[in-house]
Amino acid sequence: MTMFPRLCRTTTALTIPAIALVAATSAAAQTAPQASPFRTQVAVVAQTGSDNRNSPSAMRGPVADKGTARPVAQEYPATGVGDGVTAGGYNQSRWAEDWSKYRDPKKRDDILDRLKYIPIVGDDVYLTLSGEFRARVNLTTNPNLRDREAQRQDIFRVVGGADLHIGEHVRLYGELAHAGMSGRNLGAKAGQLHNDLVVQQSFADVTGTIGGVDVGVRYGRQTFADGPNLMVVPRDNNTIFFVYNGVRAWAKGDKVRGDVFDFKTTRLGVGGTRDDIVDDNRRFSGGTAGFVLPKTLFGGSNLFFDPFVWRLRNSAAVWGGRTAEEVRKFYGLHLYGDAGPVNLDWTVNHQGGEFNDRPISAWLILLQQTYKIGKAKTAPRVGFHFDYASGGNSYNGGTLKTSLAPFGNNIYYSYQLYATPTNMIAFAPSVQVQPHSKLRVAAEYQLSWRDSLNDAVYRANGQAFAGTQLGNARKIADTIRLQAIYTVSPRVSLTARYEHLIAGPALTDANYRSSDFVAGWVSFRF
Repeated sequence: MTMFPRLCRTTTALTIPAIALVAATSAAAQTAPQASPFRTQVAVVAQTGSDNRNSPSAMRGPVADKGTARPVAQEYPATGVGDGVTAGGYNQSRWAEDWSKYRDPKKRDDILDRLKYIPIVGDDVYLTLSGEFRARVNLTTNPNLRDREAQRQDIFRVVGGADLHIGEHVRLYGELAHAGMSGRNLGAKAGQLHNDLVVQQSFADVTGTIGGVDVGVRYGRQTFADGPNLMVVPRDNNTIFFVYNGVRAWAKGDKVRGDVFDFKTTRLGVGGTRDDIVDDNRRFSGGTAGFVLPKTLFGGSNLFFDPFVWRLRNSAAVWGGRTAEEVRKFYGLHLYGDAGPVNLDWTVNHQGGEFNDRPISAWLILLQQTYKIGKAKTAPRVGFHFDYASGGNSYNGGTLKTSLAPFGNNIYYSYQLYATPTNMIAFAPSVQVQPHSKLRVAAEYQLSWRDSLNDAVYRANGQAFAGTQLGNARKIADTIRLQAIYTVSPRVSLTARYEHLIAGPALTDANYRSSDFVAGWVSFRF
């Protein structure tokens, strides 16, 4: 069943190309000529520490199209290709960025611009370097929603990447990351928050054009975001990204595209690169189609429609305290984009398959929309999201009705990671304002309930809050959330978050408590 050679059981094979690329970047950087000081002009940057839906956890910025050999007008729009949002030139997945404009020396303002395009052989073989430094502090009262001393996490991220383009059709990408964490009442340190060194990404891809259609294939360790934000993203809130190992292939016309993949997840250690291994217990595969809808819809729109079919095999899935193999199939429709002043992101997804020889029949409906008040770039937005995630029968027999968002944005419902779209109904009005060209603020009030009273309340990692399956209350919590992002410069941003979770009877009846969460960080990227 596996498509991976035996050497993929450890990251040794992945480490070699990544280290070689990073070593090459150091030598190239030493030869780069000096230039003017760092730029300070205002620019839109990608939201460090947030994902891509319009909410306090994710405020969408403008998207820049990537340049290729064909004119942009003939490409499938970059907004819909499934590589995440690119804003101000930056993307969560740094390989999705296109800095080829710096072929022209006149467009380089400082030495960091020079690192984005380092010619090696002519103009066709060049290297792009990327990096990030993020210092962050999280404070949480009643950690794990229990009556106990507050937790403080001091978190530090260092990432270095190298993108080697060999002509128009071949590219090698490597990325190393370090995650440091100290503080108070930390408990066990997970590999995504504390890691001496990890090969975060290491892959090769080959691209070309056949009959006017752009095609490509990528193999190795990589981020993946081709789907609804609440179902598959790299999870930038973590210090180390959620990454996959395997193959992805695509074909893109100007109005239609297709994407297929076959991945296994990564099991992170906390030491060096040799303890981060391919996890044979979880295999994620499937395909997504994409269609650019007519721009005449609704009197003028920019909408995309993406049907998808996925399969997740987990040999150690846990429901109702039972650990067994689960094969879950996802059949979904994803509609997103802009229709006049309305930005929307809608997903309807039915889930089938089997868990421990029991059939699965679950639903996940995700409806998010905002309305822009005015035509200015800084105009405020008001909106809401309504989400339905079915639950039921986790703790007894019969058809399993608990829905699952496999690898989605794990902060969307709670910055504290105390909620997930499993056995939950959520409604959250929100507002976003930009009082200053460099400052954006968002606020949200979320109400959440259980779908099924004979099932538990679940955390973002899929674990149940112990004892909640025994209660008879439907209300989970009310959650007040705020986020502010200040763009110091195109490369530097400051982010602050606050959340007050008011535990409802579905939690308090099992002796869980309300909690406050405060976080702040500074991020520098180049």
